[in-house]
Amino acid sequence: MSFRHTLISAIVALAALAAPAAAAANPALVFSHVTTETQGTETVAKGGLFAARGEHVTSLTDNPADTEPAFSPDGDTIVFSRGGDLFKIRPDGTGERQLTGGPEVDSRPLVSRDGRTIVFERAAAPGAPRDLYTVGVDGGNTHFLVTSAGDEHEATLSPNGKTVAFTRSEPEATGGTHDVIYSIRLNGSGIVRLSHGREDAFAPHYFAGGIVFDRGESSEGPSGFSDIYATKANGAKPHRLVGGASSVYLQDISADGRTMLFSRYQSLCEKTIVGGKPHKIATMPAGIETQAAYSPDGRAVAVRTETYAPADPAQRLYTLNTRQGFELGSLVSTEGSEADSEEIGDYFAWQPGSRAGY
Repeated sequence: MSFRHTLISAIVALAALAAPAAAAANPALVFSHVTTETQGTETVAKGGLFAARGEHVTSLTDNPADTEPAFSPDGDTIVFSRGGDLFKIRPDGTGERQLTGGPEVDSRPLVSRDGRTIVFERAAAPGAPRDLYTVGVDGGNTHFLVTSAGDEHEATLSPNGKTVAFTRSEPEATGGTHDVIYSIRLNGSGIVRLSHGREDAFAPHYFAGGIVFDRGESSEGPSGFSDIYATKANGAKPHRLVGGASSVYLQDISADGRTMLFSRYQSLCEKTIVGGKPHKIATMPAGIETQAAYSPDGRAVAVRTETYAPADPAQRLYTLNTRQGFELGSLVSTEGSEADSEEIGDYFAWQPGSRAGY
């Protein structure tokens, strides 16, 4: 089913997005999608943020610069980036409000557990090293959370909402960078180094017993590799959870903090973090890059795939059943697109529903 046909047939679902009761039972998946077409002598980009329930897709914004959506914990607010600034809207697309401004490039917003604060990345210019900043959920003054000569990114919040773990790419004397995981309190105090050793540590995620992360070589291309490790929240007792001949990359942690989702060569897998063995959810095509995230109840995962071929970077966004691995719905596919270019955003977000805390 093409994205355009899905979108046209799904306008009736817009009212359902606004219903809080429906949100818990049937959470929305919000993502960005942009098409670029030549019309006469002009190149026109169309798109923005979209929300899907099952295969029903509705448009939330109509600005093609909108990307990186993130929900507040109560599911009532979506924060996102647009052209280097942060904005927010309600889940039905109304109530748009700009939160940050200025010449800096603000990206990757993350709403705190109490819904009051947004943690985000800020760079002085596109491609420059990033620092972590905070701003209130209604905007106002911004405050730096952590800054250094390195590049701070991949922020994630602890279960109690008081601590932020993040990756810092630290410059090395011989050139290049080395990825290290740190944590800092949301009030800006108590920075702690959590990973050690010569290998890169990146992609931190909190779980019920501490932090899970990737460890290996974070560079893109054939030199990159990774195993998955776990450590206590203070960095103590690091140990490998999953490794082997093929690289494994952490994708997400379930809402109860007990199960992890990861990808490895031609497979999407999950594993109980403490004990248990990995098992495969689905077989993935060869030659693709995978991003995946659990639904709030853990019964489904959203999967974004992209082919490695630079001349034909076909992308697809769909959902899978986590128990049997069968496909629940195809949301967007750029394969066979008639547009000059088409892009599904790297980041997507499930609307939080009734979830167990940890």
